[in-house]
Amino acid sequence: MFYTVTIKDHIRVPPINFGNDITESVRKSIQQKFTGFIDANIGIAVDVVEVKDIGEGVVIPGDGASYYDTAFDLLVYRPELQEVILGRIKDITDFGAFITMGPIDGMIHVSQTMDDFVSFSKEKVLTGRDTKQVLKVNDLCRARVIAVSFKEITNPKIGLTMRQPNLGKLEWIEALSKEPAKEKEKPKKEKSDKK
Repeated sequence: MFYTVTIKDHIRVPPINFGNDITESVRKSIQQKFTGFIDANIGIAVDVVEVKDIGEGVVIPGDGASYYDTAFDLLVYRPELQEVILGRIKDITDFGAFITMGPIDGMIHVSQTMDDFVSFSKEKVLTGRDTKQVLKVNDLCRARVIAVSFKEITNPKIGLTMRQPNLGKLEWIEALSKEPAKEKEKPKKEKSDKK
């Protein structure tokens, strides 16, 4: 999910920006500092939404830059368990598919791509044995987040599944919705004539 988070920090503005508008200079410095910033509690920084408050600048001897106590809003992405995402398949390997979900990629293990025995081909394609469903790079898919790990803060791991109803490649979902509903016949119970 995408969130707006308010953060307070000391923002360094280099001397080259001293003649420019202070708000724009601080915004650029925030973007440089926080672009790609990852934190287990905050999430993954995407962009600066608004610079709310800029305090008085302080110059530290020997640095030359000015530091401003600043409050600002960041747009962040924080993957959550059970969240349904829409993304494109970025890469396919023999162990699964990688899907782009905004500022980060998630991984769909081969066993979670479809309800079928899946085979991998050298052309980076996953194919279902019985259903003949094919998953390729650039396919648009819907998946659910089933695991989130920030153990390696520079490389968080997001596990996804496409094996639940209304998940998978969008063409698969559309084809299923067009199929006529098959009424399952219930086996009739035999009556016993015991007296």
